[in-house]
Parts: sequence; C-alpha cells; structure tokens
Amino acid sequence: MALLLWVGLSLLLAVQSGAVRNCHPSCHCEVESFGLFDSFSLTRVDCRGMGPSVSMPITIPLDTAHLDLSSNDMGPLSDAMLAGPGYTTLISLDLSSNKITKVSPSALSKLRYLESLDLSYNNLESLSPSCFSGLPLAEVDLSHNSFQEFDMAVFSAKVNSEPVSVDLSHNKLVSVSATLHGRALHIQSVNLSVNQLVSVPNMAGLPLRYLNLDANPILKIKKGAFGQLKDLVYLSVSGLGELHEIEPHSFSDLQNLQVLDLSNNSKLKNLSPAVFCGLDSLQELNLSGSGVTYLPTNMLSHLPSIKSITLGQSIHCWRMQKQGQFHRQMGQVQHNEELHCNVDGIVL
Repeated sequence: MALLLWVGLSLLLAVQSGAVRNCHPSCHCEVESFGLFDSFSLTRVDCRGMGPSVSMPITIPLDTAHLDLSSNDMGPLSDAMLAGPGYTTLISLDLSSNKITKVSPSALSKLRYLESLDLSYNNLESLSPSCFSGLPLAEVDLSHNSFQEFDMAVFSAKVNSEPVSVDLSHNKLVSVSATLHGRALHIQSVNLSVNQLVSVPNMAGLPLRYLNLDANPILKIKKGAFGQLKDLVYLSVSGLGELHEIEPHSFSDLQNLQVLDLSNNSKLKNLSPAVFCGLDSLQELNLSGSGVTYLPTNMLSHLPSIKSITLGQSIHCWRMQKQGQFHRQMGQVQHNEELHCNVDGIVL
C-alpha cells in the first residue's frame, strides 16, 4: 500500500512538473496559484548553477514572474541575454554571483514589470546612467561589488514614483553623491555599510527613511552632516573603528528620526548635550559597546520623546514616571518623568 502511494505521488509530481511549458531542462519551474478557485497564477523559475556551457537567453515559460539565474558565470550582461518570450513579465530577477563586469545600457530595457533586481556578488565598477530606464524598481541589491564611486542619479530614470531600497554594502565606495539637477529621486532606503567612506556622504534632498553607514572609516561626524534628510526615521552609524568625535548639531536636521544606533564606536568617548539638539522624535538611542559610559545630565530636556537608551556593555535605561505628588494650588497630581537604568545609582 505504501509503495502504491509513493508511486502515485511521484507520478502526480511528474505530471505537474511536465505541465509547465517551455521550462529549460536545466531549470526547475513551479506554478504558484492564488485567488478564488486558483484564478491567478505566477511561475517561479530556478536556473541556478547551470554553468557557462548554457547560452543565454534560455527558454522560460511565458508567464514567468520570478527568475533565478544566479551562479552561472555569465560575464558581461549584453542586450540579448535577457530578451525573448517570458522575460517581459518578470517581477523579480536574481543575477547574483555571475562574474558580471558590465551591464549594457539596454540589457534590462524589456523588463517593464521588474520590481526586484539582485546584482550582488559580481564585479561591477560602474553602471550606465540609463541602465534602469523605464523600470518600476522597488529593491536593488548591488552589494559585494567593486564600486568606488556611485551617483544615485542612476535611479532617476525609473518609470514610476514608487520608493526604491538600494543595498550598496560591501563595496569599495569612497564617494556617494545624488546629482539631482531638478529631478526627483524616490529613494527611501540606502545601505552603505562596509565601504571606504571617510566622511558622511552628501545625499541632501533624498526622501530617505533608512540609512546605514556601519563599518566605514569615518573619523568625524560634522555639524549639518545629515542636512535636508528630514524624512529619516532610522540611522545606523555603528562599528566605526576610527570615529572619535561627533560635533554639536550634527543631527539637528533629523527632526523625524526615531532610532539612532551609535553602538560599537570604541574611540567615541563623550558627547556634548548639543549633539542631540533637534532630535525631538528620537525614541531609541543605542550607545552599547562604545566608549561613552555616561551622558549629559538632564537628558530628557534634549530628547523629549526618548523611551530607551543603551550604554556600555549592559546598561539599559528606560523612561519612567516619578511617583505623582499632589499640588495643593492646582488641585491635581503632577507626574514628572526620568530615565531609570538597570544599574544602581544611574538615573538620567
């Protein structure tokens, strides 16, 4: 009985696999159905690791939405390599780990529905200004490449105004710019961690909500370094081995910032009260693993919205109300707030 059941399941899987037309023999194609009575379907195609002997473009089903072409040693990406039936319906495309050194200006031009693009773990040093022209991109992974300079203006040719998240971590970046020339760049998230930036890059005017500058050789954060990034909600400046100073008013333009991560900056020893000026919306401040072991007195006056602060190796402070006292003239109980810490004797 068990043997018959196993044979039946095997035949069923074989029939389902064979039902996906135009699936390349080296690929695995799977149809995903959605909606009432499975009225809507998308095809996911996995062609990882086919090897350099397979010529591009390969044959894929006409309704392919997700295509994984990673680890195929493709080399330079030419106009013809992503052309043909099935490619025009792609929503996501994985081209990681392909030894890509160059992307032709028109190589992606036919992918009019592409929202997610993974070009990580390649050998890219530059991109054509028009390589993303007409694409409705929402996520672009360019991490683990060889970029030394990068201009965010490459995303100005996007076909829609939907925000895009960009990962440029683990490159060799020494310069990042945003050449606007009156154009709008709808970029909401940028990861610049593990690069060679020695100062905070000027990205004034971008509607960023998330920015990661971790593990860069930044020596000093200067006054106004984050100018015109008023939409920023999350900022991580962690693991900067050479950071020794943050000038007063460095964060003064970040009135909507809610989370600030300054952890693991061992050479950063102290912070003046003016460093925190303008951070009216800040709720979480992380200074764990840094050289900062104390903070200016009366921190609540500088950070009116703060809920938690982490210091040293294991000092956690959180906002609490003092026991209410009855005010005779006002006829009501007054509550004062302060930061209490899990280490005795520390009250901010």
